[in-house]
Amino acid sequence: MAEETNHNEAGEVAPSTEEKQAPTVSEENAPSTNSPVATDIPSANAPDPNAANPETNPNAATEKKAAKKPPAGKKEKPPAVEDKPFAEFIPQDYFPALTAGLAKQGVADLELTLEKQKIPVIGYAAQPECWQVIGSWGNGKRQFRVYFLAENIQGQKGFSYSENGGKPSTLEPFLIDERKVTLDLLVFGVVQRLNAQKWLVRN
Repeated sequence: MAEETNHNEAGEVAPSTEEKQAPTVSEENAPSTNSPVATDIPSANAPDPNAANPETNPNAATEKKAAKKPPAGKKEKPPAVEDKPFAEFIPQDYFPALTAGLAKQGVADLELTLEKQKIPVIGYAAQPECWQVIGSWGNGKRQFRVYFLAENIQGQKGFSYSENGGKPSTLEPFLIDERKVTLDLLVFGVVQRLNAQKWLVRN
C-alpha cells in the first residue's frame, strides 16, 4: 500500500486561514470609527421597546398610543337632577314636579315652602332642626310635611299630615325601602300617602 503524503511533503502550501476564511458576522458589523454605531446584531439584553422608558432607553418606542375618544356623535350623559345640591334641587325640581303631580289629582291651589325647623310632632320637638317641605291647600285646611333629617334626599326621611291648622300627631317613615330616591319617587310617595288619607279629589 502506498504511503499517504501530506501537503508539505508534496510541495503544496496549505491555504492561509487569515486570507481565505470568510468574514465573520462580527467583522462585518464591526464599527469603523471610534463613535458608537448601531448594528444589526441581536442582543438578548436589549430592553423591550414597548416597556422601556424612552427617556433612559434609546430603543424604547417613541410613539404614544392615541387616547380613546368617544364615538362620533355620542354625547356625554348629563348629570341627574338628583345630584344637584339639596338647596337647589328642592325649589328648582321638586316643587314644580310635586305641584304638577298633585294638580293631576285635583289639587289646584297647592302652596309649597322649604323651611328648617324642629319637628312639630309629639315626642320629636326636642330633636334638632331639619329641612321640611311643607305643602298646604284649601286655605291651609290640609297640610303635609316631608322631613329630610339630613340635608340629602338619599338620607332618612319622614312624613306627617294635619288638618285645619292642627299639629300632626304622628311622624311616619317615608320611602324607607328605596335604594335610591329619585324625583319621581319623591312625588309618587306624597301622592300615594295623600291618596291613602282620602284627601285627593280622584278617590
